[in-house]
Amino acid sequence: MRVSHLASAATLALLLWGGGMVGAADKPPPKEIATFGLLQAPTAEAARAQAAAWYARAGGTDQARFDTIWATDRPVLEKVADTLTLGSPDAARLLKQARDTAAPAPEGVPDLLDKKNAAKVDGYLRANLALTYARALANRRVFEEAQLVLKQVKPEDVVDPAAYFFTKAVADYSLMSRSDASLDVLRLLEDVSDAPERYRMVAALMQFDMLTWQDDDLGWVSRKMNVIADRLDIHRGGDKTRRMQKEVLVRLEEMIKEKENQQKQQQSGGS
Repeated sequence: MRVSHLASAATLALLLWGGGMVGAADKPPPKEIATFGLLQAPTAEAARAQAAAWYARAGGTDQARFDTIWATDRPVLEKVADTLTLGSPDAARLLKQARDTAAPAPEGVPDLLDKKNAAKVDGYLRANLALTYARALANRRVFEEAQLVLKQVKPEDVVDPAAYFFTKAVADYSLMSRSDASLDVLRLLEDVSDAPERYRMVAALMQFDMLTWQDDDLGWVSRKMNVIADRLDIHRGGDKTRRMQKEVLVRLEEMIKEKENQQKQQQSGGS
């Protein structure tokens, strides 16, 4: 059974998405990186214009389908994702893989999204596909790949900066990357002027929980076990998972010995 901690914050994040709402020794995040309210999603009209310009560059011809996508009242990021799948077979393939819960979880960073190939790929496609791809992976709790993919692009280049930082915060938090998650939360709360309240609420919960994190205590064991459980859920046993399991067992044994020594000292003192 999975041990619970305030990964309930991350769980709440996943529930918000699904419902359409979409260590202690770490150094504090560098404040100079923050840009304080300079990131904002484009208006619906501007987002549509950007999508239309990319669709034209991609050689798209199904104008009726494009118009249908953008006539709905769905979130802009979802409309962008649909536009990308309409205009790019590669984007459609990647998103299908990321969303298919019956298929093995994707591993690594796809070539199309790798920043090493940035000069060969349209910037609008790469940035927004990376965000929608990572978001789909995070919904499946494939946090390692979601984390890696988001590092390939800049939040300034995506249509929804709030979704970028929120998705990355959930992935970093779930993988116990405290300094990265803290920076994600900081930038979401202070840099993105139009971040939805639901994102802010969950981000604040994650930040509050991380303030209580300590190295190698029982909470650390609990969080580590959750990471292991997530890996096993997506059928990733292997050497890395076994190493993590060994770390947990070693720490539990140390904690048991520490407790036994304390009891012996108390008994000795009492007698």
